[in-house]
Amino acid sequence: MDVEGLPPTQAVEELALEGEAAAGAGARGIPGRERADRVRTAIAYTVMFLVAALFAIPFLWTVSTSFRTLADTVAGFSLLPRHWTTSGYHEAFHTFNFGRYTLNSAIIAGAITLSNLVLASIGGYAFARLRFPGREVLFMLVLGTLMIPDQLRLVPIYLMLVNWIPAWVGHVGWHDASFVNRDGVILIQLVSATSLFLMRQYFLTIPRDLEEAAKLDAAGYFKTYRKVMLPLAGPALAAVGILTFQGTWNALFWPAVLLQDKSQYTIPIGIASFHFAYQTLWPPLMAASVLAIVPILLIFILFQRYFVAGVAAAGVKG
Repeated sequence: MDVEGLPPTQAVEELALEGEAAAGAGARGIPGRERADRVRTAIAYTVMFLVAALFAIPFLWTVSTSFRTLADTVAGFSLLPRHWTTSGYHEAFHTFNFGRYTLNSAIIAGAITLSNLVLASIGGYAFARLRFPGREVLFMLVLGTLMIPDQLRLVPIYLMLVNWIPAWVGHVGWHDASFVNRDGVILIQLVSATSLFLMRQYFLTIPRDLEEAAKLDAAGYFKTYRKVMLPLAGPALAAVGILTFQGTWNALFWPAVLLQDKSQYTIPIGIASFHFAYQTLWPPLMAASVLAIVPILLIFILFQRYFVAGVAAAGVKG
């Protein structure tokens, strides 16, 4: 288009209209996606929806059952209750003392999570950055503990908690100590090999230039860990925190072995009390299960971004 001789404002408008027309013509000339691509996309979304529904239906049935009456639970399968009621939640809290079980689980899971965050971050930094004899062998031994199931360690650990550790602490003035309780559950899970591995792998991804800069400022190993490395390890700490809290919150084996006082029962042991020899109280059982899921779900939603980043970063460095 010839815009010579036109006023500046009119010339700009004419050029803009010409550009829009050319863009429209170009867009009309771009072919759409092929039919095969659309079919593949539709199949992929259908399969993903079916898989998601396969995992969601049991959870939805759990939530639905928690609002049913006991008679309704044996009347046949249906996703929605025929008679809505909150008696299951009321019975879980008042008859089976579910509030106390929740508090016990929170205390144990919180203490174990905190100790894993502290000890695993220190141990992971040592395995990743410090040079000392036998480091690789010791790290392989730590990973080797992952292949030993808790059931195989039951007898030696129980003997340690009953005989050896009380005898040791008795020499320092703590007489009549007992670890066949909540303290024992926390003690044997102060740090896990999985937490050490995740922290060590993540620290390996941090550039060494940052440590060199800290050394130039006369920072020692612990100050470098606390001031430089730990602030950068947020995603890994979130991953360790979520995995440890979730695993401890749902753990049944060690609490069932060591918690002999009913007032210290955790949620998994408390949920087992809804099942009797000839009857299962399904509404209270499902209500307790739903309530047990809520804290884990909230923590994962809040820290999901850091959790995914931490696990992904820990898996790319050998």
